[in-house]
Amino acid sequence: MLVTMIPRLISLVTLLAALGSGVIGGVFFAFSSFVLPALVRLPGLQGLAAMQSINVVVLNRSFLGSFVGTALACAVLVVDALMRCSAPGAKLRLAGALAYLIGSLLVTGALNVPWNDVLAATQPHERDAARSWARFVSGWSLWNHVRTTASIAAAVLLMLAASGCSRYRECSPPPAAQLGQLPERSKVAGSTGSSTR
Repeated sequence: MLVTMIPRLISLVTLLAALGSGVIGGVFFAFSSFVLPALVRLPGLQGLAAMQSINVVVLNRSFLGSFVGTALACAVLVVDALMRCSAPGAKLRLAGALAYLIGSLLVTGALNVPWNDVLAATQPHERDAARSWARFVSGWSLWNHVRTTASIAAAVLLMLAASGCSRYRECSPPPAAQLGQLPERSKVAGSTGSSTR
């Protein structure tokens, strides 16, 4: 029974990891697409103060739960893919999980968070505040683009793995055991016809 439960659990974890990667990728995309550009357009250093506030508010249960929860799901998928490397979709799950763990989690912790720490220590009234804000926008944006791309790529790979497709629009056929359980067309048509008479 455990042997049959593991693939079902992994399928569920894969789906959750795909959804989580998509959600997180969407948040990062929003910052790259319009949030940070809008903050840059604010007069003076209002954008700096607004980004400092965002960096405080973002540490909430909903975002951290999605961000870290997706990372945990991806870690489970990596372990499973390495232990059951011949299982259907194992390579896709491994690639998608690693894309998220490296491109999203690792990049955030190693590169975006340090930029946030530097920004948090910057006072808007300092002489070099404008220069620090410009450096932040340039450096932080670059790595945000990277983690946006990685998160969306992870979502795509994991969705393909969850759907049983190895490539776009190329899905593996169902197992032969399941095909054998399907009724024949003539029998279904005969029973339907007799029931309507």
